[in-house]
Amino acid sequence: MEPELPGGEGGGEAAEEGLIEFYGSFKEMFEFFCKNSTIHGTVRLVCSGRNRMKTAFWTLLLLASLAMLYWQFALMFSQFWAYPVVLTMSMDSEPKMFPAVTICNLDPSRFELVSEQLEQLELMAEESLTFLYGPKASARLARLRDRNRDRDRDGAIRVQAWANLSSAGFRLSHNFSLVRMWDPGAGRKHSRVGFRLCNSTGGNCFYTSHPSGMDALLEWFHFHYMNVMAQLPPGLPRHPQHFQDLVYSCQYDGEPCRPSDHVHFHHPVFGSCYTFNSKGTDPFWAATKPGIPYGLSLILRAEQKEHLPLLSTVAGVKVMIHSHNQTPFLEHEGFHIRPGIATTIGIRQDQVNRLGGNYGRCTTDGADVAVELLYNNSYTLQACLHSCFQRAMVQRCGCGYFYYPLPAGARYCDYSRQPAWGHCFYQLYSRLRNHRLDCFQHCPKPCRESLYKVSAGTAKWPSAKSQDWVRQALRHQNGYNSSSSSSSSSSRRDIAKVTIFYRQLSSQAVHEAPLLSENLLLSSMGSQWSLWFGSSVLSVVEMLELLLDTLVLSLLFCLQRLRARSSPGGPGPAPELSPARGNPRELREEPGKGPEGAPGLGQELELGQL
Repeated sequence: MEPELPGGEGGGEAAEEGLIEFYGSFKEMFEFFCKNSTIHGTVRLVCSGRNRMKTAFWTLLLLASLAMLYWQFALMFSQFWAYPVVLTMSMDSEPKMFPAVTICNLDPSRFELVSEQLEQLELMAEESLTFLYGPKASARLARLRDRNRDRDRDGAIRVQAWANLSSAGFRLSHNFSLVRMWDPGAGRKHSRVGFRLCNSTGGNCFYTSHPSGMDALLEWFHFHYMNVMAQLPPGLPRHPQHFQDLVYSCQYDGEPCRPSDHVHFHHPVFGSCYTFNSKGTDPFWAATKPGIPYGLSLILRAEQKEHLPLLSTVAGVKVMIHSHNQTPFLEHEGFHIRPGIATTIGIRQDQVNRLGGNYGRCTTDGADVAVELLYNNSYTLQACLHSCFQRAMVQRCGCGYFYYPLPAGARYCDYSRQPAWGHCFYQLYSRLRNHRLDCFQHCPKPCRESLYKVSAGTAKWPSAKSQDWVRQALRHQNGYNSSSSSSSSSSRRDIAKVTIFYRQLSSQAVHEAPLLSENLLLSSMGSQWSLWFGSSVLSVVEMLELLLDTLVLSLLFCLQRLRARSSPGGPGPAPELSPARGNPRELREEPGKGPEGAPGLGQELELGQL
């Protein structure tokens, strides 16, 4: 039915359809929404309008459903913004490279430039042992020192070019003597041993004490050893090492190792070290098959020359399996190979892939890390922590820790120049160990990391029946020369055998995945919406349309009242509604007519009475 203008029959003109059709009241708008919405239960608010109890019941039911829906939404969003992860595991059977392997002889050498200071340090260690445990405890150490003095005439690391840089001005300090401390409540059998450290003013003193006298003596010796070694110039050339001094035989996949397969470096505690397959780019080290015959087989010299017996108390060889282009931190990782033992080590590679971003901090290559690495290899967590700690040492203590590389322009700590550096170091290291130093905030884990799980088996080697011909073969072919006696127990003291192989070429990859991704979040929200209202996305659009209509209708009524108040005749009766098709009303302009046809209120919007 076509709408007509007011008094349409007298005029005989058909009513024009408005440009915008709208509702005449909020009640009309709400009834239209409830009758035509696809949301379940809304129609009951209109159909049961004559029964107030039912209307109230369905109103409360819909409000409760809406509250439960948004409560579930809040739980889902809180879980989503927590960014939890789930670990997924997969198997990878692609060809891979053999890992890098580092071996050390656990026999640190003496430098002739500081040999006098090292000898004085051993004398101080003898005095400490005598004080703590009596003269018998230091007798063996005195005999070793006399033997090393004769051998060091030919075996010390000589540096002729640096002879003018004598460390004669350095003197070992006796201010850090070992003392025994008893707990008054535990009795004399339970004591602790340590030495005292104070700050630059002689205050804030504390003891680095240990329940074991052996641990205390080793730490005390290491502390003085770092001060002695700090006298060596940074550019001091290393003593030339020979591969045969440590490795008698080397084979990989049945082929002899080449000179280019290993890189040498000297560790101040673990002695002479070699790293095999350090770069991981040579096809020679490609892993073809799993099993012992296809791995790396080494016959090692494990003789202990006892250059510095209090620096290294372990006999054998240190072995560490790690990733390529990675600095081996032997003080944190690795295992020992016992002399006279054949050790077989099976490895399996695991790959860890972290998400990073909102799901946890990690770095791809360390380029986005605030700490500048002091090592020339790829980024690792340990390399970052060591670099951060060394820079904190230089900044707060004025010198660097001897076992870590130095930043540009820094010097190693020495109590002849920095008497209180030990006090500063131990406090700083305690903060690092207790995670109270900001290095752990600055050093994230790598986003991609290779880990190697090992399983080892051991057996005596060589056996009593084969030791004679094994030693003869090594002597003629590999230059083996043993000073051990011919007894069965002593003939195995200076050699060891180790075989490292892949147990299986397939590796296990661990991936981090979002526990609640964006797609899963939307799917869960849709499931909750369907559970509580039984509707779809279009129902959400209907609710948005209802909110928009409510807002527009409110604005129009406010505009109507403002115009009515500003008219010359004052507020008059409410304007008539111009009927439109169906339930909605249309907004029409009738020039020259105001409310109830009064002149002077032309060009007004006609709205239905509320």
